Amino acid sequence: MDEVSDRVVIIDSVSKRYSACGARIGSIASKNKIFMNQILKLCQARLSVPTLEQIGAIELYKTPNTYLEKVNEEYRERRDVLYNELIKVPGIVCKKPAGAFYIVAKLPVESSDHFVKWLLRDFEIDGQTVMPCPAEGFYATKGLGVDEIRLAYVLNKDDLASAAKILKTGLETYIKLNK
Repeated sequence: MDEVSDRVVIIDSVSKRYSACGARIGSIASKNKIFMNQILKLCQARLSVPTLEQIGAIELYKTPNTYLEKVNEEYRERRDVLYNELIKVPGIVCKKPAGAFYIVAKLPVESSDHFVKWLLRDFEIDGQTVMPCPAEGFYATKGLGVDEIRLAYVLNKDDLASAAKILKTGLETYIKLNK
């Protein structure tokens, strides 16, 4: 690691580590002095983190590692449930994420945006549907992601399995209707 140590940047945040959405507290570390000097300028431009966020962060930092280990295991299990259901669906192509809490899946459709709108407006199974996120907005390059969706595994495992089955049936129905 010595030969690349000046190119390593470590970033951590309360919002990501503890699922504290919106908390603007974290840390950044690097042996690259030029980089750290530039970061320091940005940090000095930020006036202050709200007091309540600081108080909350203190308590979050006291959380034992065993809690985070349990959370990580739960997300791995959720990922595996969703991934294993998705790879059963003909036409869906996706990779198993190594660290994200979402899966990007390529669909056999021209427009994931059109497909998602159809799911929300015109498709249900026993009064339920799913709302995946069209992935095009996550790309900077025009045209990428137009046939992809982003699925966050924030639900419990049973609900994720059910949602994947609804997605499968919805996709099959959509393809038949649009031939």
